Amino acid sequence: MAATPTHSPRSSHDEEDHHNTSTGAVDQAQKKSPLGLPVSYAAPDGGLRAWLVAGGAAAIFLCTLGLGNSFGAFESYYLRHQLSSESESKIAWIGSLQSFLQFFSGMLGGPLFDRYASLVIYPSAAAYVFSIMILSLCTNYWQTMLVQGVLMGIVMGFLQIPAFAAVSQHFDKKRAAALGITVSGSSIGGIIMPIILSKMLNVSNLGFAWTVRIIGFVILPFIVFACIVVRPHLPPRKAQVFLWTPYKQPRFLILVAALFFMFIGMFTPFFYLPIYSTSHGMSTTLAGYLLAMINATSTLGRIIPGILADKYGRLNIFALGGVTTGIIIFCMTCATTNAGLIVYALFFGFTSGAIISGASAAFASCPSDARNMGTYMGMGMAVAGLGALIGPPINGAILEAYGGYLRVSMFSGALAVFGGVLAFTAKFSTEGGILGRV
Repeated sequence: MAATPTHSPRSSHDEEDHHNTSTGAVDQAQKKSPLGLPVSYAAPDGGLRAWLVAGGAAAIFLCTLGLGNSFGAFESYYLRHQLSSESESKIAWIGSLQSFLQFFSGMLGGPLFDRYASLVIYPSAAAYVFSIMILSLCTNYWQTMLVQGVLMGIVMGFLQIPAFAAVSQHFDKKRAAALGITVSGSSIGGIIMPIILSKMLNVSNLGFAWTVRIIGFVILPFIVFACIVVRPHLPPRKAQVFLWTPYKQPRFLILVAALFFMFIGMFTPFFYLPIYSTSHGMSTTLAGYLLAMINATSTLGRIIPGILADKYGRLNIFALGGVTTGIIIFCMTCATTNAGLIVYALFFGFTSGAIISGASAAFASCPSDARNMGTYMGMGMAVAGLGALIGPPINGAILEAYGGYLRVSMFSGALAVFGGVLAFTAKFSTEGGILGRV
């Protein structure tokens, strides 16, 4: 007589919840995390592998955003040398287009990382070093625009957004702190690059071509290190490359709008503080060092708010970063002496440091599946990056029309503050509400 098969309650439950897994799978592999992934894929939140990924991502930001934040040194040189016949607003378009494209190209770079993992990083790294070497050969406006504005900007997005996504996959409870450390790489680069540029362009006899080539050689070992260590923690997503669900989430859309307005305002000191300082008697060499000072305090402004964000709420710190940065920008024309300008640069660096790292942590809180973080970050940064595109040229036009920096600082400060207030309203869509530590 054949025995009647029996089914335990556990196997029935497994069949309902894991109908696509084999009956021989171990229980640990069948358990699901809150994000719908097996527990074995949970973020380690530390360990050698995770911190190496964070270190490699920081190296990427040192080479990309760190150099991008030094555009004020390039602009000051261009205005006095090979692009002296062009207006401030026209030259500002080079840096603003680069700033925009490094975020906009993330719309493709993020989804490609989610789909193909580190295979996106290798050709992008090679293309970035190549573009720097080509920049050393540029002598007129359109050559500089195509190389520094377009090519370098696009490749930056294919490096930065995958770096953000890789770190976000390795950290959960410590994510904001890890992303702050990652983005602090751009601050360290922003310390090194302006000093190198200011010293070699204004003091030495190297000239523009060899100055830029040396920058390329400085960047090369950091890029190689990043290519070796930056890896995803989760398996690639097998679905389509693009996802349109982010644009259906109210919180995500509010965060995109908030970052858009912050970007319009926050890049003003990066572009115009060196020129403003020289108009008040500061030497061109010391004015070039102001960008290094901004990025020095920005290092602390990215790490410390990141640590606080994990404790007091990522949206809270992101919004606070926008409001305080706007207030500091309002005060730009109050600094008229060398000492005042140096103090101003230090304060602006600290407050603005929380914006990029805070935005990445805020976007990373939106997807329900951790494998989609690159897509959310890339698509969010892409739209918000329009602010970085239009902000500096608008300020350049205001400067040319009125001949002073007061209206520039009022315009930029107001939009940064508005972006911070808008980020606070995103908390209405969270469970904690407007008073929650979200």
